[in-house]
Parts: sequence; structure tokens; C-alpha cells
Amino acid sequence: MSTILASPVQQLLNEYAESHQNPTNKLVHWVCVPLIMFAILGLLWSVPVLAAVRVLSPWLNWGTVVLVLALGYYVRLSPRLAVGMLLVWLLMAGMLRFVGSYAPLPLWAICLIIFVLAWIGQFWGHKVEGKKPSFLKDLQFLLIGPLWLLHFIYRRLGWRY
Repeated sequence: MSTILASPVQQLLNEYAESHQNPTNKLVHWVCVPLIMFAILGLLWSVPVLAAVRVLSPWLNWGTVVLVLALGYYVRLSPRLAVGMLLVWLLMAGMLRFVGSYAPLPLWAICLIIFVLAWIGQFWGHKVEGKKPSFLKDLQFLLIGPLWLLHFIYRRLGWRY
């Protein structure tokens, strides 16, 4: 597809794909990008909020604030992909509640370990690829990485994005 005629989301996905051609790096991204998303959500979830906010809902926290902001960005790019990201985040939020309730370590510690290890994996994948990570060029690619993975799922299912 020509980048000139592509939608803004397709242009971003195409540009992201340029530094993600190596099969090993792609596999690393399929593992590490969701882990990084999970870890960031968990770290933000762990930041204390005012007791009055917690009384309103245990789901109101810094993680949900950031998710709402990111979701707004995704809706602007592709409402269909935004719905998919919302479903992914809901699944992750449920997993965080479970891990936070049953893990032997505090949630923030588990998420910090996952975050560090997943980023080590990401940088190793890019070393194998021989190209720098896209976000070093433009920080918005930190948000495009998850969409890049999700768009493959949509394509596999025959869904438009």
C-alpha cells in the first residue's frame, strides 16, 4: 500500500514495520510488548490515589487515567483498533487484580521486574534486527507498537481496522 494514500494509522503502522522485519525481533515483540503494557499498567495501578477516589471505585487509579488518555489517541487513529485495545486492557486489568491479590510480592515489584526484563528483550530484538527501536525517532511509537500487533490479529480475523 502506498504510504502517500494510506490512512494516518496505516502510515504509522508501515513506518513502525520498517524496523521490525526480522522474524526473531517480531517474535520478541509479540512477547515483550504485551508484557511492557501489563507492567506499565500495573506500575501506574500501584501509585497511591486519594482515599476518596478509591471509595468511588477500586478501578479508579493512575493506570485507568493513562488508559483513558491513550484510548483517546487510539480512537483518533482508528476507532476499531481502539475497541480492540480496550478489550486487551480490560483483560490486563483483570489479570492485575488477580496477581495483586495472590502474588507473594507487591504488584509494583512484580511489574517492575517484568518491565525491566521485557525492555531487555526488546533491545536484544532490535540488536538482532540491526535497527534502532522506532520510539527513539518518535515517542508516539511507544503507543503504536501495541496497535501494530493488534492489526495483525485483525487482519488474521478478516476485520477492517
